Amino acid sequence: MTTRQTSCSCGRRTLTTQGEPVRVSICHCPACQRRTGSIFGTQARFPSGRVTICGESKVYVRTADSGNQISFHFCPNCGSTMYYQPGDDPNVIAVPVGAFADPEFPPPRVSVYESSRHRRASLPKDIEHVE
Repeated sequence: MTTRQTSCSCGRRTLTTQGEPVRVSICHCPACQRRTGSIFGTQARFPSGRVTICGESKVYVRTADSGNQISFHFCPNCGSTMYYQPGDDPNVIAVPVGAFADPEFPPPRVSVYESSRHRRASLPKDIEHVE
């Protein structure tokens, strides 16, 4: 079983996953753009039972366009987003792919909120498109 570990920028917080993600996606919504400081967010979802979290975090809860509450957990020292939990599925933990710092991480298979996509952002040809 594949084990992967993430770390925040300052290294005080780590997260370890077991197995492959159940979904890797790109989100183009304005909230993800603001959260990441990039033109999209890329996240991998894992069953919560396959994620081990170490270290203290702060939580920011945001209401998504869908009306669901999303809890973002970030390092209180450096501010790195370590993971988030969608309110509509408490059995899932979503981890920003960049936190793994692994260029061999599985590619995204789903692209969401494409109406907010920056047109210069190219996508894999075989990706699923969901508005």
